[in-house]
Amino acid sequence: MAIILSQRREGAKTTQRISFAFPLRLRAFARHQRNHQLNELWALVAAILIATQVSAGEVADTTESPHAKLQPIALNDVRWTEGFWADRFATLREKSIPTMWELMRDGKYKPFLGHFKIAAGEAEGDYHGAPWNDGDFYKFLEAVAAVYAVTDDPKLAAILDESIAAIAQAQRDDGYLHTPVLIAHRHGDQSVQPFQDRHNFEMYNMGHLLTAASLHYRVTGREDFLEVAKKTADFLCRTFENPSPDLARNSVCPSHYMGAIELYRTTGDQKYLKLAQTFLEMRNLGVSDGDKIIGGDDNQDRIPFVDQREAVGHAVRANYLYAGAADLYLETGDAQLMKPLEAIWRNVVERKLYVTGGCGALYDGASPDGSEQQEQITRTHQAYGRNYQLPNLTAHNETCAAIGNVLWNWRMFLATGEGKYVDVIELSLYNAILAGMSLDGVDFFYVNPLRNIEPQPTALRWARTRVPFVTSFCCPPNVLRTLAEVSGMAYSRAGDELWVNLYGGNRLSTELNGSRLTITQTTDYPWEGRIEFAVDECSDQPFALKFRIPGWCDGATLSVNDEAVAGKLASGSYAELRRAWKVGDRVTLNLPMPPRLIEANPQVEETRNQLAVQRGPIVYCLESPDLPAGVRVDEVALAADATLRPVFEPRLLGGVTVIDADARTRPAGDWSGRLYRPLDGAAKGKAIDVRLVPYYAWANRGASEMTVWMPRD
Repeated sequence: MAIILSQRREGAKTTQRISFAFPLRLRAFARHQRNHQLNELWALVAAILIATQVSAGEVADTTESPHAKLQPIALNDVRWTEGFWADRFATLREKSIPTMWELMRDGKYKPFLGHFKIAAGEAEGDYHGAPWNDGDFYKFLEAVAAVYAVTDDPKLAAILDESIAAIAQAQRDDGYLHTPVLIAHRHGDQSVQPFQDRHNFEMYNMGHLLTAASLHYRVTGREDFLEVAKKTADFLCRTFENPSPDLARNSVCPSHYMGAIELYRTTGDQKYLKLAQTFLEMRNLGVSDGDKIIGGDDNQDRIPFVDQREAVGHAVRANYLYAGAADLYLETGDAQLMKPLEAIWRNVVERKLYVTGGCGALYDGASPDGSEQQEQITRTHQAYGRNYQLPNLTAHNETCAAIGNVLWNWRMFLATGEGKYVDVIELSLYNAILAGMSLDGVDFFYVNPLRNIEPQPTALRWARTRVPFVTSFCCPPNVLRTLAEVSGMAYSRAGDELWVNLYGGNRLSTELNGSRLTITQTTDYPWEGRIEFAVDECSDQPFALKFRIPGWCDGATLSVNDEAVAGKLASGSYAELRRAWKVGDRVTLNLPMPPRLIEANPQVEETRNQLAVQRGPIVYCLESPDLPAGVRVDEVALAADATLRPVFEPRLLGGVTVIDADARTRPAGDWSGRLYRPLDGAAKGKAIDVRLVPYYAWANRGASEMTVWMPRD
């Protein structure tokens, strides 16, 4: 039985709806009731709900956000049953999480869990690791909680219990929690103090703590981790009550915006919303000190956020900022926030986004690039470059940047209901993010180039083969939590509307407009575009099913019980079917996905006169294991009229649809000692057959050369 109560938040102008998944918030509201009998009723309801707490947890919980057009579905309402995402979820549960837990618990590379035990005095040792390793551990725990929401696996519960106990023991009495500083103090070094160095990543770590703890509470109903988060947030409230410009600049990689708002959504405590507003507003203090510019584009604080119109600087920091600002908009409706968010989004998707959904093109750069005001130019790294600056071989494309882009686009979608944001989410998930992890779930990329050749023409940081550990370990646990939470983005709802966002074999069992709704989705997506939905349980009242028609799709069709639905379905929109549904009703959605040749805007100089291949949401690449002997990836050209043939190969790369194509070699010849040479018009290539594989699966057959873009023959 679902219990949904209407209750007015203290000081709010709108009546909020409170669902059974939020007992803590119910108790908080009960304390604010003036009527004693209502107080007792609310307390009783809260107690009952706590006693019957079930796994839940939403990805960005906008259930009560007054400016959200849509609300997410709880993680455990969606179970992957078969196919693409079911396979990845199984790998995540059976391989990725146990392997990463062993790594983080045993300290094989760095003492992630060990740092908390050292800080608590339960173990001996020093801090040795990146300053953001606490945040990496929190992201891992968020992944564990998300998988536990679906599986109720006692092994996962044990991981959470041991970890949370160590974290709570390490926390200082005043709520401060950052193990590099706490360990220094335990060893008698008082010279190290909180917030001395913005690149110590205290705020970033604490932000991931708040997010992980909020999800853990919503999944389990337990308050031990949430109490740690509340103490931390209360410490931040006191510390940043009157921030100085130096203190204000501690917003590097601002996961704490999302964290504070998620804590507010979980507890209903207004001070955490005010804290998030303070975080964003105080960025202006870091812009300048009198006439002196002290901010910079590397951290997006050269100019106030509300004046920004272009994505600049460190791509992870940027995308976390944009996601946090979108979260704040969902709670406040501040139009000043949506104006830069929309402009920056257009700048990214129209000028700075890779065909794979990757972003953050540069290892190192400068911004504002070429400005006459040279005193404002700052070094940027792992950064968005200038417009149309999208190199392939030297692309940085940190996995975390793609994840940050998904976080941002998900919040923009919840605010607007516009399908274009889910198009970006899908592109990034299937390509830029999945590429960051090996098919067996235990090795990882930090960077994701679109071309790889050997030898590299220049020395570059980070490996071109996936490895189990990198010194900057932020991406691996970030991939885990993202894949664990894909089910939470598959559907959303608004009133009596169920929105279908992402496709994959699953069973949905949820509440819609106060009634139970159960639907089974069957499909081989993304390899095939036929998707079937069966209504297993529903109300006798009319409601709407809304199906996303991806922007890449032309000619989509819908039928209900084998009867075609009239009218053209527009790409990039949602097709609505509203009726009184019955148990046994079937909907069939067909999304044609012929392979397509893709070209880039001619201002993207590195891909002029080159072609890429995409089928459905999957971007393809040419990899050296699939080439004839003696032919290298940079010697293969595709014609504009090349025949592209999709073929499913169940024994290749875990089962993938490949693209077989007609191509031609373009012999490179001898370039030794030459930068330029006369064109050899007599040099002739030969016709060959090539096989293209999904970009996300490259480098899973050993070291290899690879390219997404190929010359146009």
